[in-house]
Order: sequence, then C-alpha cells, then structure tokens
Amino acid sequence: MSGPGSDWTRGADGLLFRRAARVILLDPADRVLLVRGHDVDQPERSWWFTVGGGLDDGEDTRTAAVREVLEETGIVLDPAALVGPVLTRSAIFDFYAEHCRQDEELFLARLDHEDAAGTGLSRAGWTSVELDVLDELRWWDLDALAAEPGEVYPDGLAELVRALLPGWDGVTRHLGLAVE
Repeated sequence: MSGPGSDWTRGADGLLFRRAARVILLDPADRVLLVRGHDVDQPERSWWFTVGGGLDDGEDTRTAAVREVLEETGIVLDPAALVGPVLTRSAIFDFYAEHCRQDEELFLARLDHEDAAGTGLSRAGWTSVELDVLDELRWWDLDALAAEPGEVYPDGLAELVRALLPGWDGVTRHLGLAVE
C-alpha cells in the first residue's frame, strides 16, 4: 500500500493535513459532477464528493481547482469560469487507514457546452493513489442527490448547490468542521 501523497504533511495535532481546492461542477442541466471513493482499509464503505484535491507546492487554490478538474475528469476549465470560493470547510476523515484533516475552498463552475456531461469524462490523469481509492465519476440530478441514502460530502450538498443556482451573492460561507 502506498501513502496518501506528497501534498499531505503531519500537523501539530498529529494528523496528516493538507489544503485543498474543490469544484462544484455543474452541467447545462444543473447536474453536479461527483466522485465516489473509499478508503483502502474500508472498501465496503464509499461516499460521494466534489471534484478536487490537494494543493501542489506554491500553488493557489484557483490554480489547483482547475488542475484537479483536468486530472480527475479530463475537462479543461478556464480559470475565469471559477466562481468564488463560494464555500470553505474543514474536515477530519479517514484516508489511507489514518485520520486526516483537510481545509478546503470550494468553487462553483458551470459548463455550458452541449457535451459537458457526455461520455467524454476521462480518468487518464488519475494518480496511483486515486486509482486505488476512487471508484467512479457521475453526474447527479439535484433531486436524486438529495434522496441519495449514502454518504455525500459536504453534508447537504444538494441544498447548497440549489442556493447557488440563481447566482453567487459574493459571500464565502464557512461550513465549519465536519468529522466524516
């Protein structure tokens, strides 16, 4: 088993820590693209979450968000298409059989081309770690997402997205600390 990646460092609290950029990526039908993943020591438990990941050395969150969308989906996103960050959150979760802490900035981006949600999603940019723990990419209708009985992060994502559909009001909302 390899480790979680070089973007993780040990924090003062003893937990692995990283800063991350995530993207609430919407298609023309207001569906949100999510990734389903699991931890290596709990393959039977999986959860859905937004596209994104850790910042590389010297990288800002906006640059990381665009890079992560490309690596995880194959979608080339113009940095000007990112709105926000619309949300921030801190999360403690299990990753590679260890408790980790991640501080996240979440951006909103809308794809406006017809084939945005087509079959053109690519896993070609997935790292060996992502290949170990990521299971699938899926576009979610917000009603189906709200009714999903499985784990979805951040909590209440369907309602958070619905609130952003009319447009962002310019206020970055902090979701607080989530223990997942």
